[in-house]
Order: sequence, then C-alpha cells, then structure tokens
Amino acid sequence: MPIVTGHLGTDRFVTDLTTDSGHALLADEPLAQGGENMGPSPGELLAAALSACTCITVRMYANRKGWPLLAVDAQITFERADDHVVRHLDRVVTFRGELTPEQRQRLLQVANACPVHKALTASVTIATSLAE
Repeated sequence: MPIVTGHLGTDRFVTDLTTDSGHALLADEPLAQGGENMGPSPGELLAAALSACTCITVRMYANRKGWPLLAVDAQITFERADDHVVRHLDRVVTFRGELTPEQRQRLLQVANACPVHKALTASVTIATSLAE
C-alpha cells in the first residue's frame, strides 16, 4: 500500500510531504491565510491530484487505442466554504490532436472514470489512529 507522510515542525504551516517512492514536496497556506506560500495549499493539492489523474488516465486510454491525442489539459477550479472544506470542483478538459467528435466524447467519459474522480465522488472511508 503506498504511503505519503506529512511532517510539520515549528514552522507556521509549511508541511514536508514525502512518498515511499522517493518523492518530496511542500504544502503550505497562502499568505492571506497566515502561511508562507511555500507550496500548494491542501485544496490545491486535491485539485492537482484530480488534474494529474485525469491527464494520465486519458493518455493511457488514448495510447491503448492508438488515437492521435497530442496533449490533454485538465484545468481544475474549486470553491472552499468558510470552514475551508472544498465543496465544489470544476474541471475543464482540453484534448489536442486530430480526434473525431466521437473520440473526444469517449475521452471525456474516460476522464470521468479516473481513479481520483471516482474516489472524490464515492464514499471514501478514512480510518484515523494515534501512533504509539
């Protein structure tokens, strides 16, 4: 099972994120929220996960089909409520290449089947425990 670990020391909100596959990045809050804007906010990371998953899933499908997809862009905007919870995501997908209208529609369906989209629209359970 993949592992992502977050570590926040005495810095205000700057959080080091590492994956067990050797990747590292920072998360933070914007200046207006009291952060140092050293990395994307958690909401931005959520939107980034949806964008990346959309692009990767569409690319995998188009490659399998041998379709002439030159590029895929997935732009995500989101709204947060007063409690900072992301309540709504908008995704605009752009396909570049000599694709038929039918291929474009199929790729749009594939975008809606990406694993992050499925997780966000399903009831994901989160089990939380205290480390010993």
